[in-house]
Amino acid sequence: MVSSDYTVPPSAMGFKLSLLWQAPELNPVSGKARSIPVLNPLDRHGRVFFFSWLGFMVAFLSWYAFPPLLTLTIKKDLNLTPVEIANSNIVALASTMFVRVLSGPACDKFGPKITFAACLLGGAIPSVLAGTVTTANGLIALRFFIGILGGTFVPCQVWTTSFFDKNVVGTANALTAGWGNAGGGITYFVMPAIFDSLVEHRHLTPHVAWRVAFVVPFILITSIAAGMMLLCDDCATGKWSERHEAVKNNLRRHGLGTPASSVREKSTGDLATPSESTPEDAFNEQMKNEAVCNEAELSDQELLDVAKGETVRDPTFKDTLKVTFSPQTIVVAGIYMCSFGAELAINSILGAYYFKNFKSLGQTGTGRWAAMFGLLNVVFRPLGGVVSDVLFRASGNLWSKKIWLCFLGVVCGGFQIAIGLTDSHSQSTMFGLIAGMAFFLEAGNGACFSLVPHVHPASNGIISGMAGAAGNFGGIIFAIIFRYQGTDYGKTFWIIGVITIAINLLASWVKPIPAGQIGGR
Repeated sequence: MVSSDYTVPPSAMGFKLSLLWQAPELNPVSGKARSIPVLNPLDRHGRVFFFSWLGFMVAFLSWYAFPPLLTLTIKKDLNLTPVEIANSNIVALASTMFVRVLSGPACDKFGPKITFAACLLGGAIPSVLAGTVTTANGLIALRFFIGILGGTFVPCQVWTTSFFDKNVVGTANALTAGWGNAGGGITYFVMPAIFDSLVEHRHLTPHVAWRVAFVVPFILITSIAAGMMLLCDDCATGKWSERHEAVKNNLRRHGLGTPASSVREKSTGDLATPSESTPEDAFNEQMKNEAVCNEAELSDQELLDVAKGETVRDPTFKDTLKVTFSPQTIVVAGIYMCSFGAELAINSILGAYYFKNFKSLGQTGTGRWAAMFGLLNVVFRPLGGVVSDVLFRASGNLWSKKIWLCFLGVVCGGFQIAIGLTDSHSQSTMFGLIAGMAFFLEAGNGACFSLVPHVHPASNGIISGMAGAAGNFGGIIFAIIFRYQGTDYGKTFWIIGVITIAINLLASWVKPIPAGQIGGR
């Protein structure tokens, strides 16, 4: 019987600054890194980390490129009503929800790198067509297709998970998603700045300038998609289609075999029997040398558990249903629905909320203050993942991650209720409450996807897709509430707070991972 205990090596408990650029230790079976070379894009793990956060940041920037200019410029140019603006926000979230559901199994089937690039290129085309919009219905249709970019979150997280091991995956996921989410704040600086420059220095009319501004996201998206396809590997063992064979070869190298039920695709018999050389000799030799130099010390049982329980399988309909409706998937989806859903909905209205309470700041001023909410992701979301990993390494128990996650959700709900009930017209009070909420909300996002890689690790794409889609579903629900409350933004804030506290308390009693699960511990 496989033990559920997780033994943390002593070296995992400390932190060395040199780990930020040194070639990382590797899991002997999966090839996943056990540290994050954040400052070393020349290392193949560091390069994937770099393109993961940068790709998601540009996608998020482009996905939310409309709201900074909708408050005044686009609203005036297209004669939009508040209801039409709200509908365009909802549609942008709805399309992303569907893309996230589909991209999860696509990651498991085709690999996260290809799925990532496909989502980027799929969203780049409607972005550059923004200049063709002349009506409210045209805006709504265009934002529906631009919503494809929001689906990049799922391959971003699955790609990171496929390159970084359990001891640091929470930090890796939180960093890539947190820095990527900052694109939602950066866009409040970038898009108005481009627009203002085109009007003031190129002497374009506002009617033309906002349309031309959307060429910039298109250039950024296509450049980064090309870079990740040309410069990065599919997964830590090389080609996605050969991941099972690579795991078997790594086990052979350690004199181990696996049960017949493990690594079930492309089974070729007894794993302990030497195999003929493959056509990928050069890459395999590189992998072998890398492993010999940087291999982490793990027990034989841990290596077998990784092979059996953590190698991603091609999704089947049965697997998809089992993973989707497991209590653990429902829990992380429900929690992420509250945290990321609230972030999406608040991102869409925060500039308008500030403009309503602080008209003296103007469109640019309120936009910049609203941008701070998204920019705080650079620090707060990673912090949620870092603390989650630290607690896990200290306790060796996944309950530590779960308790941290639910704690963040409950406190976040408290801040949302406070914002709603005070509806403050004092800038210091309002901005302070929003910053406090941002910490617990964004740290909660990071903590959630610190736990996700441990749950059903052989179907990581499916659970990542469902949790990510739930975040968008929450965004739609909360955006609809904002829509029907009109300009009474405070009331919607406290409603979101009550929902957030209730769901986190209900979810807190469910076990972090299914009983008897192999791998992910």
